[in-house]
Amino acid sequence: MKLLGNIIWVVFGGLAIAVEYLIAGVGLIITIIGIPFGLQVFKLGMLALWPFGSRVRKKEPQHGCLNLFMNVLWFFIGGIWIWLSHVFCGILFCITIIGIPFGMMHFRLAGLALSPFGREVV
Repeated sequence: MKLLGNIIWVVFGGLAIAVEYLIAGVGLIITIIGIPFGLQVFKLGMLALWPFGSRVRKKEPQHGCLNLFMNVLWFFIGGIWIWLSHVFCGILFCITIIGIPFGMMHFRLAGLALSPFGREVV
């Protein structure tokens, strides 16, 4: 069932979202300051390409508040725009009964797009 859900996901918008993540990641990697943000965008892009069957969990807490600082900075750099695209796609998918699982997946990705630092995909 996960394989079928992922195939349908890729056909009906998952590939477009993954390309959006790829373009944003390459744009951030070009700058030296944006490398940590670009790596997070690539992590989100891989999850956006094949989301069903994967889980996101919090990493073990490390000393300091670097993850919090990076998440706040990320929110203003690109997180809000990616969040808006996921929320818009989620609302569009939730209009129909068949699209509700895909809309819910966009809402899950939207929550992750706001604070990707300190999380890992398994």
